[in-house]
Amino acid sequence: MASNNGSAGKWEVVKKGKKSNPGGGKSGGGNGGRKALGESNQPSRPPMKMSETLFDGFEKVGKKQNKEQVPPPAEPQNKKPSSNKASKKSQPSNTNTPTTYRSLEEAFKALDIGDLKQQLAYSQSLFPDNPSVWVKDLAGYLNLKLTAPDNEPTLSSHAHDYPYCLIGKELRGVIKGLIGRCSNILPDFFDYCVSTMLRELDKQPGEPLHGYRVCIQAVLLDKPKIATQRLSEYLELLRSVQNRPVKCLTIMWALGQAGFYDLSQGLRVWLGIMLPVLGIKSLSAYAIAYLDRLLLLHTNLTKGFGIMGPKEFFPLLDFAFMPKNALSPSLQEQLRCLYPRLKVLAFGAKPESTLHTYLPSFLSRATPHCPDDMKRELLSSMTECLCVDVQSLGVWRQLYTKHLPQSSLLLNHLLKSWNALPPKLRKNLEETIQSFRVTNEEMKDTNESQDLQECNSLCQVR
Repeated sequence: MASNNGSAGKWEVVKKGKKSNPGGGKSGGGNGGRKALGESNQPSRPPMKMSETLFDGFEKVGKKQNKEQVPPPAEPQNKKPSSNKASKKSQPSNTNTPTTYRSLEEAFKALDIGDLKQQLAYSQSLFPDNPSVWVKDLAGYLNLKLTAPDNEPTLSSHAHDYPYCLIGKELRGVIKGLIGRCSNILPDFFDYCVSTMLRELDKQPGEPLHGYRVCIQAVLLDKPKIATQRLSEYLELLRSVQNRPVKCLTIMWALGQAGFYDLSQGLRVWLGIMLPVLGIKSLSAYAIAYLDRLLLLHTNLTKGFGIMGPKEFFPLLDFAFMPKNALSPSLQEQLRCLYPRLKVLAFGAKPESTLHTYLPSFLSRATPHCPDDMKRELLSSMTECLCVDVQSLGVWRQLYTKHLPQSSLLLNHLLKSWNALPPKLRKNLEETIQSFRVTNEEMKDTNESQDLQECNSLCQVR
């Protein structure tokens, strides 16, 4: 059978019966653990050992003692295979240089699905207990046949499900059918597709990667959680190749596909690998464009509740409102447009029991000298905390003495909008302000600051 041996577009004859692997383990279709994700530009980083790729891992678990072996180097095309199993009929029909199509649509139309079925059937007959070989052959075949220009790693000018959306009904059935039979090794297959794409990017010129993209989308369509199982390792990989923007964007694109089928997984991907690199100029535009597309696609935000908390939310607030940060003004404006929906996601399903956990970070940022737009947002958010979550007043009392300038700002805002506040909040605020008066008196002898004087004056108004 044609096994692509990790090099897209190079199909090789697999010969059976050769006892060249006396120490190989038995093949049972298991995965034996997911291997390293790709090659790193920083070999000194111990967590990601890049000398052993996922392809190597698949080949190791795919061996069967005295029965199966890693395919040998490609034989000349004019040399007949020595195994009578590898007949002319069962060999790939694409031993010559494949046609390059003007568009991916043309490549899909030209794809011989009958030939694909034949190759997959042959792969399964040769390796009946090793589904990792089946799916690798699927990816290799598709990548070899879908030879259309592939110049932009994020496919940002296309629909979110491109190129999978171009697949016809029959081909979709073949892919889904095979993947459905290989569910236990799909996490490894996903990693294999990503690592192979990264490896191809090291080649000059590299080959198109449409086949691997299709397989990634097909896997995540039914099992989007696969993309978030190793986010910390993918972040480490991303950072190790951050001087290679195309590789970084390829990783971000691959993991991000999960979000188009599951909002919660898309948010995990964004917070796990895109937010940490938001300050990197070459990656920021795609990170925000992805978030924009994700939130546009999923209008029902309730499915994303519980993913984002204060730890994740406040860096976003700072990026959206703080001037002269790592984002360009245009990207900052895009993020600010998304901010209200991010705030809804962060506050979650039960804001009445969670908003008090946000108040400390809102309060600490509300300095008299913070930008006007940010100040308005902070005061509005703190008012919401006090209105919705009754525990917020208690939190403010605890923080009062450490945040006198900010408390002065908040007190002034509340007093100016007093008549618009809910009656219950006004009653609770009167009790809180009374406790502040007592605190102010106790601090008079030890603190003569202007901030304390301002707070004391405001407390006398009610």
